[in-house]
Amino acid sequence: MSIESVKKQFAEEKLPLSVIEMDTSTATVELAAGALGVEPARIAKTMALRLKDKDILILAKGDVKLDNRKFKDHFKEKAKFISADDVETATGHPVGGVCPFGLSRPMPVYLDESLKVFDYVFPAGGGPNTAVRIDVDHLLQVTGGVFIDVCSEMQLT
Repeated sequence: MSIESVKKQFAEEKLPLSVIEMDTSTATVELAAGALGVEPARIAKTMALRLKDKDILILAKGDVKLDNRKFKDHFKEKAKFISADDVETATGHPVGGVCPFGLSRPMPVYLDESLKVFDYVFPAGGGPNTAVRIDVDHLLQVTGGVFIDVCSEMQLT
């Protein structure tokens, strides 16, 4: 059902976007990058977080992590991911398919500054074997999102 909600939004808003459906899983950054033949950083991972008064989505490059200090400085509270059990209820999408399209209810969308290094990225498309190719500027427009700086490069050990 989730993939259909994404396709429905694209059709209703006459967006020149389509859901790429694959035979293999795209549920993680690594799997999505492999399935699409792109670098992991180009996968726009969508993180679903719960604030005291609302749920939000943050999209970021696939090779960065949420920086707790930056998040707290921006939102004035600690980052709390929506549990795997609750994410589908909150977004309308299953784990591995969470994206800013076709949401079951409106929620604020934020794009991490890390995405600005790319012209286009691949967020999920509502299912654990889907993706959507979209220009970063168009992603900002379609989601009504805003850019924020809440992620940091992952440290290799």
